[in-house]
Amino acid sequence: MEKEKIIAKIKELGVVAVIRGKDAEDGIKISEACIKGGVTAIEVAFTTPGAQETIKVLADKYKDNPEVVIGAGTVLDPETARIAMLNGAEFIVSPSINLETIRLCNRYRVACMPGTTTLDGVVMALEAGADIIKIFPGEIVGLKMIKAIKGPLPQAQLMPTGGVTVENVAEWLHAGCVAVGAGGSLTGAAKTGDFAKITATAIEFVNAVKAARQ
Repeated sequence: MEKEKIIAKIKELGVVAVIRGKDAEDGIKISEACIKGGVTAIEVAFTTPGAQETIKVLADKYKDNPEVVIGAGTVLDPETARIAMLNGAEFIVSPSINLETIRLCNRYRVACMPGTTTLDGVVMALEAGADIIKIFPGEIVGLKMIKAIKGPLPQAQLMPTGGVTVENVAEWLHAGCVAVGAGGSLTGAAKTGDFAKITATAIEFVNAVKAARQ
């Protein structure tokens, strides 16, 4: 799928599932549970052992499904980004800004979402050509930071991760974020193997986003 369509789909969905599995198989199960519940933007974190395997399995399975977009998270360098791309990742998310990673993504026209907690970082990411800027950790900088950034930089497309829940997702979106990243608040039930709970929570997130945008 073209880069612009990937970005548009993520913004349309409004929530990205951050997947941190104990291994590749666990990552696949968690991802499938999220997709079943309607959270079809999947960010497989490279803290998952065998993350590239998870990405490849999911990318191959859903390559003909325009509703599902598979990406990689916790990408710290261009080497990891390229591994993710070669295994089918359609977007790259980082907790920090690595200019070489952004350049690599732009070279191959893959959506890039570097992370920062500062106004300077947002400006740097924009100048480097980032598509969406991850505000991380969201629970530390808070909603006031989003509003502060959007004041001088209304053109910045922001996606907070960390501290995002079903209960507060509307606040983040109303503050001006184009989407949110949901980790433990969405996938926490994986620790006990309750994948049905993950699906139920995904449905709640989808409904919360819809309600916020009405």
